[in-house]
Amino acid sequence: MGDFNTGDTAWVLMATSMVVLMTMGLGFFYGGMVRRKNVVSMISLSFISMVLVSIQWIIIGYTLSFGPSVLGFMGGLKYALLHGISVSQPAPGAENLPHLAFVVFQAAFAAITLAIVTSAVAERAKLSAFLVFGVLWTTLVYDPVAHWVWGGGWLHTWLHHVLGVAPLDFAGGTVVHVTSGFSALALALAIGKRIGYGEYSMVPHNIPLTLIGAALLWFGWFGFNAGSALAANASAANALLTTHAAASAGALAWLLASWLREKPGALGLASGAVAGLVAITPAAGYVDVDSALVIGAVAGVACYAAMLYRVARGLDESLDAWAVHGMGGLWGAIATGIFARRGVGGAAGLIEGNIAQFAAQVVDVAVTLAYSMAVTYVLAKIVDRTLGLRVTQTEEYIGLDVSQHGEEAYAWGG
Repeated sequence: MGDFNTGDTAWVLMATSMVVLMTMGLGFFYGGMVRRKNVVSMISLSFISMVLVSIQWIIIGYTLSFGPSVLGFMGGLKYALLHGISVSQPAPGAENLPHLAFVVFQAAFAAITLAIVTSAVAERAKLSAFLVFGVLWTTLVYDPVAHWVWGGGWLHTWLHHVLGVAPLDFAGGTVVHVTSGFSALALALAIGKRIGYGEYSMVPHNIPLTLIGAALLWFGWFGFNAGSALAANASAANALLTTHAAASAGALAWLLASWLREKPGALGLASGAVAGLVAITPAAGYVDVDSALVIGAVAGVACYAAMLYRVARGLDESLDAWAVHGMGGLWGAIATGIFARRGVGGAAGLIEGNIAQFAAQVVDVAVTLAYSMAVTYVLAKIVDRTLGLRVTQTEEYIGLDVSQHGEEAYAWGG
């Protein structure tokens, strides 16, 4: 067996478990925001994302993301089915950890990214079609972007060659949130609105359930961000503190911004916290706590404004993966290029005079955004033409809990 740091290994294994839990929490967060006839379906999509991507990751996803690069676009098949990874082998770039610990930690990241995308198909996706779409999307969108940014792919190497710096993404601002948020936007455009959207009320059926989901997300995000230090060290401590600060600032900022228009709702409070968590994700190990408060506060206001814009445009991406994860991730990635401090994470941002780092962040976001939207839209249209992406009108009217799962969340009267 390898000579690994037991404290670091224990922390990463715990962080992995926390990210798995937050994926299930995302199901509750989304489940409370749909109508009661679709809550089982919505929660199940997060669970399905976890099991589906975990299997895909073992078979081919990990090697496509972190295997030796093939033309810079994807990793090769060296680690397919995790062959070639022994229990005593150290993780790439982290000699303190077993390679297998890194594999499962990254599997949890891939799974929650697909779970975020399910926002776009709320209350209208055919389960069988989503299974196919989920495998295709993870393989052709998430895995390549993860390779470009984290696996030594072309975007990382090209920007380093042109600008002298590589894009910074501590825990997945572009890899997780920009990909999922803007993919959700493309998927919502491809699948179309729910029947009756904009004509009659489709209010959240259980806000307490959403708040429970938000609590699990907040807790799990400490593993998401602080775990990305890949060690139980000062960087992890800083990432945990900045994560908490940004979440708090985001929640308060959304609450106050929404109070100018309406009563300060609990749903807005929870959404603001998630916006702050999203925005600090790429920056958590590179900025100090003062900057984290600014990043979180701006995210709360910006994501609330994006949500209002979506509503005004009549776009049925109603669980707001685009407004919160897409726009929050976009801001967070760019903010990393502004606020990164050499004394915190070894990289300087615009405030410390490093224009190149800011430029690298902007290019990273632009490439990821464009690729994610384009490929997601094409994949959605292919699946729709071949399998039918959404349920029938009758099934949608009955609700997906009964029509897709044969179950009801609330069996009134026994």
